[in-house]
Amino acid sequence: MSDVPDPVFAAELVGPGLAIEPDLEAGVEVRAPIDGTIVKLHPHAFVVQGVDGRAVLVHLGINTVQLEGEGFTLHVEEGATVSTGQVLISWDIKAVAETGRSTICPVVALDAKPEVIARAAAVASEATADTTLLVWE
Repeated sequence: MSDVPDPVFAAELVGPGLAIEPDLEAGVEVRAPIDGTIVKLHPHAFVVQGVDGRAVLVHLGINTVQLEGEGFTLHVEEGATVSTGQVLISWDIKAVAETGRSTICPVVALDAKPEVIARAAAVASEATADTTLLVWE
């Protein structure tokens, strides 16, 4: 997270996590990281809260809120119940990159203490839709 070009994410102010640099060719579908309810949904970011109260924030790119939804397609609504791996958002990642914005995607365990989160994905590894990223211990 310290390499994310945003001071809030880099300092883990909203919680610990990791960041994914999506493939510009294949990184168009954004999937639910956990089973739960969409408690916050924007074209560029969402929060899924599990039944146990734990929540995960996924932010698509940095400063992408400035795009006002352009290049993003929502496939769910706020309040929807979702399953791990379900497609929530599609984005035109190439178009976002062409604006000069970073396409890095912070995945954050909201309000979690760093000592209870293990980063399951190795740095510089390739992640797929089935890759476990974070584990609450």
